[in-house]
Amino acid sequence: MNDLSLLIRAFAVLSLLAVGGGSAILPEMKHVVVDQYHWITADDFDDIYSLGQMAPGPNMLMVSLIGDKVAGIVGGFAVLIAFFLPASVLTLVSGRLWEHFKAAPAREALRRGLAPITIGLMLSGAVSIARTAIDGWQTAAMAAVVLAILLWRSLNPLWLIAAAGLIGWLTLG
Repeated sequence: MNDLSLLIRAFAVLSLLAVGGGSAILPEMKHVVVDQYHWITADDFDDIYSLGQMAPGPNMLMVSLIGDKVAGIVGGFAVLIAFFLPASVLTLVSGRLWEHFKAAPAREALRRGLAPITIGLMLSGAVSIARTAIDGWQTAAMAAVVLAILLWRSLNPLWLIAAAGLIGWLTLG
């Protein structure tokens, strides 16, 4: 199977696993593209993830950069469609079912059961990125300061990403 077919299949499956959003599947996405298929390096993945956080729009548009790196512009567009189409169809169908069964007692139980799973998946994504991004006391300190600021103030993370990038460039580069 060629890389484009593998890309489409891998990202279509990841799309359907993204319960709670794209951040919830970051560890699995990283495993697939870095460890399983070796399409990109762990550092490339972290860089692409950072760009996805800084770019306007949904942060998971970062998948197009992975597709582009592996199979050129066609790969970038193919991965976008493979990643967003299955989840969009699933969301449309489940949204309509959710409304149809709005009086069902199981609906609230399902919502309450999925919430902690979503939080756990998102934390797992953060830990996965941290494992490769934090490689010394300086980067650990920057991560701790950014976390403290975000917990203390409501601030656009773009400013923190830019500031950390500048500090890293000046002190670590």
